[in-house]
Amino acid sequence: MGSLQEPWVLENVDSKGSVRHGKTAINMSSSLLRTKSDLPLGSRVRCPMLRHFLANLHEVVLGTKLSVIFPVIPLAFVAHFYGFGRPWVFALSLLGVSALAERISFLTEQIAYYIGPTVGGLVNATCGNATELIIAIFALRQNKIDMVKYSLLGSVLSNLLLVLGTSLFCGGIAHLRKGQKFNRRQAEVNCILLLLALLCHSLPLLFRMSGASAADTADPILQLSRASSVVMLIAYITYLVFQLFTHSQFFEAREEPKDEEDGALEQGGGEGKEEGEEAVIGFWSAFVWLVGLTSLISLLSEYLVETIEDASYSWGISVSFNSMILLPIVGNAAEHAGAIVFAFKDKLDISLGVALGSATQISMFAVPLCVIAAWIMGIDMDLNFNLLETGCLALSIVAVAFTLQDGNSHYLKGLILILLYSVIGACFFVSKTPLTT
Repeated sequence: MGSLQEPWVLENVDSKGSVRHGKTAINMSSSLLRTKSDLPLGSRVRCPMLRHFLANLHEVVLGTKLSVIFPVIPLAFVAHFYGFGRPWVFALSLLGVSALAERISFLTEQIAYYIGPTVGGLVNATCGNATELIIAIFALRQNKIDMVKYSLLGSVLSNLLLVLGTSLFCGGIAHLRKGQKFNRRQAEVNCILLLLALLCHSLPLLFRMSGASAADTADPILQLSRASSVVMLIAYITYLVFQLFTHSQFFEAREEPKDEEDGALEQGGGEGKEEGEEAVIGFWSAFVWLVGLTSLISLLSEYLVETIEDASYSWGISVSFNSMILLPIVGNAAEHAGAIVFAFKDKLDISLGVALGSATQISMFAVPLCVIAAWIMGIDMDLNFNLLETGCLALSIVAVAFTLQDGNSHYLKGLILILLYSVIGACFFVSKTPLTT
């Protein structure tokens, strides 16, 4: 009986019976939301192709604890086509994007198993914030540049303050007596990159405030922003080489001593091992599902962009708050939850990899890529995020850098970061600045 394997299992292993992958901390958080079943969907179906499809459907759609949210996706399409209230379309689309974003992370993890640890790491690093990029591109197509800036900046702030702060707070409470330690070198590398991103954001603002008129500084600021974006992309590519090739040991999670309970679990049949150590669907199946789910995210993102202003006015919430606070929190809720769970398990390096890695990726990759994409599309998008937004970013980066400087963590550090995010959220809640097009 042990030698009989179904086709969907056989395609998951190589000639040696194992596959390597390039899982990153950002990507690992999705494994915590997976659900396992000993009897895949359609296991008794005789047709091999149909059985294979149903098995993949089981893993992709039903293999997550977020499967209960998936019914909102067709509801979002129904609400759009039948002219329901635009706030309903926005809310349903936002929930659908949240569930699909977690599945995109899962599928990129599956693809990474087959293409090796190095290329797999590159794929995970590139697709880690695909949802933010898709929403930004659709907002650019509708010339909603302020929404692009708000949503990307909001993602950075939520990762730096809310996700990191909640992880430190929950981890500190769970390990109140002994405290927690983490890899300080990883934090230092990410903080340096965030400071570079802050400089590139600050220079256009300082140029604008230098005293010259807006008409005289508009074109120089645009050219400076495009040049800075190229520099940021070069720095990000160098960072990937540093992370995946030359200094990968900086980003490895620290090995914690195992307690008696963990040892008993491992001796009792391997139940103590982490989930997600083997691929569960084939390479081409994962690729096809990835393309399909990305298409769904694209449609829902278009609905989000079209309805965010009407939803904001209907709910009495500022558009800046919806873009900077609500979109990042709900859109990446699954990834953020994974980071917090890892902190509870005293795997703080992974939590830092999720929070700081996402913030660095958005600041150094997503933002400059949107500037370059807007340039190609003939749209004038610069890196001037205005004084309030840039000030919030600067203070957040400085606060995080001071928080992580000693390599030790406790719940008070996390609480301070959460309170900082609360104050920033309140600031944009009372702000009534409309989107400019």
